[in-house]
Amino acid sequence: MPLRPVRVVSARESAERDRAAIDGGVPSQVLMERAGKSAAGEILRRYPEQLRDGAVVFTGPGNNGGDGWVVAGCLAHEGVKVTVVEVVAPKSADAVARKKASIDSVTVADNAPDHATIVIDALLGTGSEGEPRGKIADGITRINRLRSDGARVAALDLPSGLDATTGAHSTCVVADVSLSFGAVKRGALLARDCCGEIVVLDIGLDDNARSTDDQLPVLVDGAWVKSRIPPIRYDAHKGSRKHLAVIGGGPGMPGAVVLVCRAALRSGIGLVRALVAPSNVSAVLEAAPSALISDWPTSKLEISAGISKWADAIVIGPGLGRTDESRDLVARILGDSQLPVLLDADALNVFEGNAKALAALLRGRQALITPHVAEFARLTGVSVDEVLANRFEIGRELASLLGATVLLKGSPTVVFTPASERFVIARGTAALGTGGSGDILAGIGGTLLAQTGDGALAACCSAWAHGRAAELCEYVRGTTLEDVLYALPRAWNESDPQPAPPILAALPAVAQ
Repeated sequence: MPLRPVRVVSARESAERDRAAIDGGVPSQVLMERAGKSAAGEILRRYPEQLRDGAVVFTGPGNNGGDGWVVAGCLAHEGVKVTVVEVVAPKSADAVARKKASIDSVTVADNAPDHATIVIDALLGTGSEGEPRGKIADGITRINRLRSDGARVAALDLPSGLDATTGAHSTCVVADVSLSFGAVKRGALLARDCCGEIVVLDIGLDDNARSTDDQLPVLVDGAWVKSRIPPIRYDAHKGSRKHLAVIGGGPGMPGAVVLVCRAALRSGIGLVRALVAPSNVSAVLEAAPSALISDWPTSKLEISAGISKWADAIVIGPGLGRTDESRDLVARILGDSQLPVLLDADALNVFEGNAKALAALLRGRQALITPHVAEFARLTGVSVDEVLANRFEIGRELASLLGATVLLKGSPTVVFTPASERFVIARGTAALGTGGSGDILAGIGGTLLAQTGDGALAACCSAWAHGRAAELCEYVRGTTLEDVLYALPRAWNESDPQPAPPILAALPAVAQ
């Protein structure tokens, strides 16, 4: 794990980090040289067999094209036959200098050789905006055609034509691997299907990091998670592994609570108690026999005895129902208990448009809310489109208002803390895009909240484990939530391979 965390940046933030390094004494050509050398090294490591047939580098007019010229020179220095297709001649001074340094060791051609096996996309960089046109659009089409014919495509920084901030694209390169310099670009996380594997390469930007870097979102990886999950000691018992109360399961909706209980048990909880509508007691007992089952509490004494004095944390909301009775139940439990709490689904929906009322009930405790985009929109009174367009910022105000950690589910998941920290979890597959997936997340998060008492930690670690369990399932189509539950032990116990320098982080290609 790097000493400094990997950051998630917009195009503007990426440019500011580059500028900080330059202002700190690193010449821009040195940054370009570092980027190209690190990318070339990763290409050589990944594709030794394919490179025997040579490599093709498509270059554009800006600094991304300059990175491409560095890659071309480095590969040629290692004995690779390199063809550069100069789609547009370099215009920046640094790119012109890198072309001059490399041109004698490569072949410059109008077209890629037949049967190209390795193609490097260096047409457009992080700063490009809008739809590619003219020669650049034609270059993108040619790269994608070569990939369709069997070539492997490595994109420098991110695929050309992809907006680094929004992920918007009409015409863009589809890469097998995107070699991102110094940080992860937001747009790459929003358009994973275009990026292939995402590999973040160290080019020394952190050596000149500004204090404002601490305000940028942190990419959560396996090492981050595993260094923070409390170990289960050899002499642990059900008490030391903590107790979790789950309140939900309104009439006709027992399944959500069942999934929460199963996920909690597969995440290491000592005991879980489900409190559900009386009509659901037998169904939940049959489906989750390892859990304790009882009716919804109807008095302050029942809340005290069955929840406050027994549990270490509470999950409220899965399958609860959106009724006046549900709202009253949530308010009574929060009013009569100061336990750490995770609110999901209907525990949020019953406060539609009235986040201030929820804030008053959450005051003075560790709290975590886990809305999906539509639930977030209902609670805050904004549109779904606004949430989607501002995924990386929109939870900050709500986290401050509630004094709670906000886990905004999606691809990627973004966690906002009351202390204005932001974390990004970019793990998982479309296998999680099915009803009940959020209930599994609630069970994982509730367990970690009970065991750590830290809403932010529970949010980040649960989202990572949830996504990693989905990745461990072999397929997307045909995978069920039962498969995800069965994969949870592996997610908790198998270590991610630790990246070797200059790799700072790596994200797998998304499963189709």
